[in-house]
Amino acid sequence: MKATHKLAVALGLGVLASFTAQAKTPEEAYLDSAQKGPGVPVPVSVVSPTNVSPDFAGTSVKIKFTVDTNGKPTDFAVVSSPDAALAEVIASAVAKWRFTPAQKNGTPVATKVVLPVHIANPDYAAN
Repeated sequence: MKATHKLAVALGLGVLASFTAQAKTPEEAYLDSAQKGPGVPVPVSVVSPTNVSPDFAGTSVKIKFTVDTNGKPTDFAVVSSPDAALAEVIASAVAKWRFTPAQKNGTPVATKVVLPVHIANPDYAAN
């Protein structure tokens, strides 16, 4: 059985996270760097995936989903992934995220999102 570890992920929703900020978790750094605007769902709470094999370091999973008018991600589909089980772990973590929904004319609207999730090197995550 392969050893599994919680790995840091670089999450992209319009921009990639910058992990240079001191005293911030990767999740906090991502929230600070995420693109913000009325036509874009803004993440307000993110959950990193757990039990990701270090064998996947350096790979990416791209998922698409809809952020509904309440800020909840729904209707997941895998766009690309090196492994089906990895895609399931990533989608399961993102399903726990919460967003400020996109707005049109001041009203929340459901919005389709394509999210690339980049699996970081576990040595980097330990720093």
